[in-house]
Amino acid sequence: MDGLLFALTLLTLVVALVAFGWPLSTWMARTYTTGTDWRIERGVYRVLGVDARAEQRWPNYFRGILAISVLGVLFLYGLQRVQTVLPYALGLPAVPEGLAFNTAISFVTNTNWQSYSPELTMGYTAQVAGLAVQNFLSAAIGIAVAIALVRGIAAKNSGTIGNVWVDLVRTLTRVLIPIAFVAAIVLIATGVIQNLNGFQTVSTLTGGSATIPGGPTASQEAIKQLGTNGGGFFNANSAHPFENPTGFSNLFANVLMLLIPFALTRTYGLMVGDRRQGGAVLATMVLLFAIVLTAMSAAELGGAGSATNAAGGAMEGKEQRFGLLTSVLFATSTTLTSTGAVNSMHDSFTPLAGLVTMVNMMFGELAPGGVGSGLYGFLIIAILAVFLAGLMIGRTPSYLGKQIGGREITFVSLYILTTPAIILTGLGLTFAIPAVSADVSSTSIYNPGPHGFSEVLYAFTSAGNNNGSAFGGLTANTPWLNAALGAAMWLGRYLPIVFVLALAGSFANQEPRPTSSGTLVTHRPQFVLLTAGTVLIVAALTYFPVLALGPLAEGLAS
Repeated sequence: MDGLLFALTLLTLVVALVAFGWPLSTWMARTYTTGTDWRIERGVYRVLGVDARAEQRWPNYFRGILAISVLGVLFLYGLQRVQTVLPYALGLPAVPEGLAFNTAISFVTNTNWQSYSPELTMGYTAQVAGLAVQNFLSAAIGIAVAIALVRGIAAKNSGTIGNVWVDLVRTLTRVLIPIAFVAAIVLIATGVIQNLNGFQTVSTLTGGSATIPGGPTASQEAIKQLGTNGGGFFNANSAHPFENPTGFSNLFANVLMLLIPFALTRTYGLMVGDRRQGGAVLATMVLLFAIVLTAMSAAELGGAGSATNAAGGAMEGKEQRFGLLTSVLFATSTTLTSTGAVNSMHDSFTPLAGLVTMVNMMFGELAPGGVGSGLYGFLIIAILAVFLAGLMIGRTPSYLGKQIGGREITFVSLYILTTPAIILTGLGLTFAIPAVSADVSSTSIYNPGPHGFSEVLYAFTSAGNNNGSAFGGLTANTPWLNAALGAAMWLGRYLPIVFVLALAGSFANQEPRPTSSGTLVTHRPQFVLLTAGTVLIVAALTYFPVLALGPLAEGLAS
């Protein structure tokens, strides 16, 4: 029965993504190619002093992204520090300096790492005016960068990749805000709360009392999932019944997480003038998603021990109302995108299933990935696959008519190497510096041994890839982890964006080359398999040694 219900859930998810994603992909392609501005958009441009018709080269485009991000960090940090004087602070104290620093970077970078209990740390003003606003802006930045790369690929010796302010404003007014508004109404209908009630004391059935938190949850939940942000209004995140009360709300959350990343593949095909290219990207993402979902399901269903088998799976840390396979589907969606929301505790997964959640992030979160970041991360891998194929057949590689020379492959290589370097450096320093290692081992790691190592590895993998989920056994609100993970989130977000935009600018300066008999065809099944293989090989070569010290060692010992 559980298998049949899961199959129906998957079928419904696929139907919903096709039904909503197809028109959305067309709408996004029009959004980023039309020369017509809405009245509200023209008003914003006047306030910002922006010339909406001015095209930008990649350095100017990046400076705009960096400026709005730095201002976002400063604003959000300040908002947390003065929380006591804000309305609807609920009597909560100011957020401590280290935690405020970490949280500000976390939400600005689309990570939403939370080493605190949100309902006991943030008042409503900080949640709505601070965290929720950054959920919209960070998602818009990811989409804008992806569109800039697509423009670079499609450009004909223009040297420009669009206007960052126009892309951000249109993403907000035409995509994120309208969909999030409708999604919030749907979530309220499913039972997600939306109020300003604060903390209420109620009597229990046993005659005792309990304190029930309230809050404007549905509005934040909508953009949390749609923008692949992931930060919860409550500490239990999407396992909390106020955030995710029913099976329908759980399915709807999956739809929201995957909707824009998958839809952007067809948007890509429309913008480059060849829908088959978008189809090939989508096919590769779906193939990787299916492989991962199957592997994680097998690892959870095959959990060791008679008690696990008698329970029908490893149910510790999972909601009975969702069940094992639906929890696995949610975990797959949230780690293959950059969402990081959880409806079950990844720390409680079997060792090999926990390994899969980490590998999903180590892939670069590109199947389908975060909003925007999934598409540009995938295109980087596709370009690498073309380059490797060109080397093997002895031809100058090109992708959609754009030559992949030394400059382009340098940007690709730097993109691929940056995130692993951030993750492994942070992990190495944590265990190599004696004082830090002793502090982390004594105060942060709840489970010693290989699992404790996995908790720290997961934290840096999540931060470096801007995911935000965690192995819950790790206490991360410490001076070292607040600083180190904050640095990992910032560098893991903006260094790759630099290389993506530089690559977009390099492509934009080229005149497309005509196809010939020696041109590698990039829309056929062979290229789909080549690209998927490239993803698997790059991740395995990069991370296998460190995985062997944590989840693999734990899995072999169990």
